[in-house]
Amino acid sequence: MADVKMHLWRGDAGGGEFREYRLPAQEGEVVLDVVHRIQATQANDLAVRWNCKAGKCGSCSAEINGKPRLMCMTRMDTFTEGETITVAPMRTFPIIRDLVTDVSFNFEMAKRVPPFKPRPREADGTHRMAQRDVDRPQEFHKCIECFLCQDVCHVIRDHEENKKHYAGPRMFVRYASLEMNPLDTDDRRELLKNEMGIGFCNITKCCTEVCPEHIKITDNAIIPLKERVVDRSYDPAAWIGRKILRRG
Repeated sequence: MADVKMHLWRGDAGGGEFREYRLPAQEGEVVLDVVHRIQATQANDLAVRWNCKAGKCGSCSAEINGKPRLMCMTRMDTFTEGETITVAPMRTFPIIRDLVTDVSFNFEMAKRVPPFKPRPREADGTHRMAQRDVDRPQEFHKCIECFLCQDVCHVIRDHEENKKHYAGPRMFVRYASLEMNPLDTDDRRELLKNEMGIGFCNITKCCTEVCPEHIKITDNAIIPLKERVVDRSYDPAAWIGRKILRRG
């Protein structure tokens, strides 16, 4: 087996550069294994975030050969033997050091999501839902908050100024899980339209393409939310209904 040649970004918020590391290849490794071997043998001060190494915690997100991926789920045997592998931090978020970025933007946006507001229980003290309504949001609950979808979304990746007004794909998945729950009584459509910037999304599906949990973010979350927002804001029948209700 040929040696592994890996370029890792080293630096902090003040700047940095890619540095080359070479080490013997080992069978059955993922990118995170190689990064750990580099950290152990050649770069003890290398900063890298990880936790479960099983694709379930979302901690080891990075850009591998330019594509947002989980390091622990990217197998080394998917690359051509002798190929240079480039590992960089997620570009959309501020760099803390080396491969570690500050993803607190996502948690701040999460604070702005109105919580689940259930309707009153039935007379017998239970909540009842059709099975299809139970199944629908289960897909959204698979999100591991790796924020790869946020990283690849060009609305904030290429336009830092949009972050104040754009929640991003991960948050739209969260809004969808609430808006599509038949027990929830809150209406978040005006918030999505006026403050969360759902109109900025032009449904390129890049977020869906990088999701390690294979959530159909665009088709099953964002597009239905857009339809609901449009129905509320521009549907003439709904407009007349609101006028009548106000008059009453």
